[in-house]
Amino acid sequence: PPGFVESSCHSRIFWMKLNKLLLQGKFFQLEINDPYAGPVLLDEKLASRCGYVLSEDVWGNPVFRASVLGCHVANEADELFSLTVNIRVSSFPSMRAATTYTHPMHCSYSSWAPREIVCEENYMEVSVKTDVPAVSNDYTVAWMSALPETQKVAYQLWQLMFVSPSGRKKIMVSDAAKLGYSFNNTLSRVYLRAPYHSNESDFSTVSGVNMNMITSTSMYRQRWLLLLIDTTVSCPVDGTSFTDTTLTWTVPSIIPTLVLQESTFLSKYISMGVNGRVIVNPEEKNYLLEHNKTHIGVTIPIGAEGGKLKSSVSGGVYGVIYSIDLFLEHTWTDADWQTTKYTVIKPIVTPFMPQIPTVINNTLAEERIFNVAFGHFLPDVSLVAIAIGNVPFTIRQAQHQGYKIYEAPFSNTTKGFILEIPFDDRHVLKEYVNKNETKYTLLLNYTLSVGPEMTLYYHSAEMECIIADIELPEAVGYCDKENLYLAIPILGLHQYWNLYIGNKLLNRHTALTNGYSAATNSTHLILQIPLFAIGVIYEEVSFQKIKARFDVTLKKVRTLETLQIFSVSCNFNSSTFIVCHPDGTIMISAQMKTVPAIDMSKTKLRDSSCKPKEYNKGHAFFKFHVTTCGTSVRFEGDHIIYENEISYEKETLPGQSLHTITRDPDYRLTVLCYYRVKETLMLGAFTSDPSTHTSPPFGSGTVLPRSNIAVYRRIRQALNAVSRVSKDGSFMKFYEPNMAILRRSLEPVFLEVELKDESPEAELYLDNCWVTGSLDFNSTPRWNITVDG
Repeated sequence: PPGFVESSCHSRIFWMKLNKLLLQGKFFQLEINDPYAGPVLLDEKLASRCGYVLSEDVWGNPVFRASVLGCHVANEADELFSLTVNIRVSSFPSMRAATTYTHPMHCSYSSWAPREIVCEENYMEVSVKTDVPAVSNDYTVAWMSALPETQKVAYQLWQLMFVSPSGRKKIMVSDAAKLGYSFNNTLSRVYLRAPYHSNESDFSTVSGVNMNMITSTSMYRQRWLLLLIDTTVSCPVDGTSFTDTTLTWTVPSIIPTLVLQESTFLSKYISMGVNGRVIVNPEEKNYLLEHNKTHIGVTIPIGAEGGKLKSSVSGGVYGVIYSIDLFLEHTWTDADWQTTKYTVIKPIVTPFMPQIPTVINNTLAEERIFNVAFGHFLPDVSLVAIAIGNVPFTIRQAQHQGYKIYEAPFSNTTKGFILEIPFDDRHVLKEYVNKNETKYTLLLNYTLSVGPEMTLYYHSAEMECIIADIELPEAVGYCDKENLYLAIPILGLHQYWNLYIGNKLLNRHTALTNGYSAATNSTHLILQIPLFAIGVIYEEVSFQKIKARFDVTLKKVRTLETLQIFSVSCNFNSSTFIVCHPDGTIMISAQMKTVPAIDMSKTKLRDSSCKPKEYNKGHAFFKFHVTTCGTSVRFEGDHIIYENEISYEKETLPGQSLHTITRDPDYRLTVLCYYRVKETLMLGAFTSDPSTHTSPPFGSGTVLPRSNIAVYRRIRQALNAVSRVSKDGSFMKFYEPNMAILRRSLEPVFLEVELKDESPEAELYLDNCWVTGSLDFNSTPRWNITVDG
């Protein structure tokens, strides 16, 4: 078909290239047409022996090369050369039903040098003119040592003599083909072709380059003529080196086995080429060709024109491989051979070079769209699938979902893949961070098809973008005569943050338990807090007013980080109240409700020294600590209850009777403060006024008025009562008098009190029992043991 086969002649080499696009999904074979025996199937052994090469160029197109001295080449006067190749193409590996395309090739080459050496991929070839001058004197001894062998050569037969470290080896030309060699003569030339690394070859290092060489003498004898021809050949087998950006190919300038008299060596012409074509001005393509007395060097930038970068995957890592087909031609003269043309054809492939792809975040937060570029890749890479938030999509599926995925050209003929995804997409992770910011996280997993082998390559990426797109709520506070109010926006509640009263989550249960009222409309939560509810902070409590504050804390849902505190603070005029502070301070405003009226300045607590701090006709204001003023304590369930009593000191009328006469009405108010047992109550002396503390109230207080029952003053009499402390509940063993007894909090004390008075009118009732730090009956502080019997 048109465009399937392309052929040309480069110097003394046939070049034929097949179009890989027309071979996709098919199998092919090459046959060489022998003018006498017909088609011969090309294989590796035939190729290296007969001067053929079958490989691929850097673009993957099959390439066939053949020497004009090849086994099946028709030769006309060493100037015109013809070769016919059959190309068999089939859809089956067995090559059945194959179609055969016959392609004849013709080349002309007449500028033969006295000696020409070709170093191909799979063979070495040397050809020399048969009218070679006499050998040099320096080598005469070696050559003449072969003369006795020539006498055994049959009439008109060639014989080969190989010299190697293991010794000399003589081979008849008819047997050389069995060892992989090809020897023949044309009208004016003799040539020897040999595979690399044969048994008769040897290695040497010339200027740091490893060389494979075959030292041989070709012998021909006629009745009147003995012809000895040096058919030594030497070719480089390495000489390549690489950096991250360049490759360098080095060939020795002088090869000692080919130049016997180095003093007569003169380099005449050096040229380089790519893909069989000579580069006239290498510097124009950024190639560097340089030489000195020891080396010829070719340096090529990786990725330069003429070569090809190919994507590859190695060990799960993406990378590239650069390949280029170079050749070097060196022509020199010396005293022995006059002119030698030395040609080396060298396909070079760099090692695998990892190229970790880059994920570029081009996201613009104000657009609320992730824009992610993924590159750089060669054209032989394609995106076949992508997982977004761990949800896999083919490219078509992703585009059908509305995601924008497209290729974009980058510099140096590379490309990338662009992906656009909105922040609000359901596969984008959203996390509330900081005060008013959201972190959007996009998890990506790319699947790419790499290189002509279509190897799958996987790469994951994570994109983050934090933007301030959450509006923190602002609360409004106000008060009426008996309540504090907070109106808080409900947008974002429970999604980003929660409300807390102290360390308790504000929910329906908390509100009902603490006596709050919570109502919700479409935009706000309205919280009503009674003045004396739990959680109210009393910033200032005096006879004239109460300055109260209530705080609601805004915290993050997950981390419980405090973001904001909403407060409402108001002044209240309350005639009657009790405030129980967490430090044990109690403040009471007691109202006068007796008939007739009493003088509130004469009210007192259990300890008669504890008088009102302030008073007027209708109220008395007390402030004291739970460890003072005769305050008692008891336990009920999970509460500690502190109790005191406000009473009035009555004036009595003088009289002789046993009964007390007074005009004053009875006035008693029982004061109770409740504290939870699990909480901590600080008891002790204060170096400053407790009123300066603004901590929230700790317990709840109750004022219980007593009934107006006549109270008779009883004259205190000394009774014969004895008390002692038992070691346990059996009351069998007792502690010695005046012995210190250590008891932990809430640990029981087994106390026995005995009345030894023999008066029949005396009865024992154990009412209040307490412990003080001294023998003074009224000393403070004191700690209650029993209260009310």
